[in-house]
Amino acid sequence: MPARLLLRERVIVGESRFADLVIWQLPGSAAGSNHGFKYRLAFIVDQVCVLRFDNEAGKGDHKHVGEQQVAYAFTSLEKLVADFWSEVEAWRSK
Repeated sequence: MPARLLLRERVIVGESRFADLVIWQLPGSAAGSNHGFKYRLAFIVDQVCVLRFDNEAGKGDHKHVGEQQVAYAFTSLEKLVADFWSEVEAWRSK
């Protein structure tokens, strides 16, 4: 089975702010992760990525908050997307 695109969406959040969500289902586990999904969920403000959840090859599941990178405990796609939007809302509330 080849990789299958599950989601590719750009959501305009406000003037000069948008979220870019991309999720693929892989035929096996992603490198560094224990699940079969490859993802990148990013929140961009004024052309700068201020928040990103991803599982870059070899690094496993993690998120970037500004310049800081921290581990992320992936449990499901639904939780991943919910956690992303929750953090976007928290960032917007600052």
